Amino acid sequence: MIKRRSKQQVKHLLFLEENINIKIITVGKLKEKYLRDGVQEYVKRLGAYAHVDLIEVPDEKIPNNPSLAEETLVKSKEGRKILDHVKQNDFMILLDVASREMDSVAFSQYIEKKMIDGYSTIVFVIGGSLGHGEDVLTRADFKLSFSPMTFPHQLMRLILVEQIYRAFKIMKNETYHK
Repeated sequence: MIKRRSKQQVKHLLFLEENINIKIITVGKLKEKYLRDGVQEYVKRLGAYAHVDLIEVPDEKIPNNPSLAEETLVKSKEGRKILDHVKQNDFMILLDVASREMDSVAFSQYIEKKMIDGYSTIVFVIGGSLGHGEDVLTRADFKLSFSPMTFPHQLMRLILVEQIYRAFKIMKNETYHK
């Protein structure tokens, strides 16, 4: 059940939202037009609540049947490209299948708490097809799993941006389909 907020709490949230930046950093280009259109639609909707930056870093070429050392090198190179876009005072949420799961309401409350805690930029990171390198795993402030299932990275972008939009709708007690 979603709790109702006082007018003062809503006013405070509105102030926070005016100053919140959301960065979504992903490895690789979004190729499918229907996914690009979906992501852009939710980014447009999110514009009412936050400033959103979509950052695509180039993926590294993966050799056929890569060795563990080659996989580690690819993840390390992609990780450096990701971390080039993350500032020290950003709150970084890493999408990682083996991490904590939460429902949409808990996710909204978590984002709201980070805003109240004073974070002006929340960064979401979707890694490459091999996952995340050690440096990215170490830098993450929080690791989040949307499901124990594996989703295509391109589809995950759309799911993520929709869930961020849903989180803001929940924060503001605005209706949105369930």
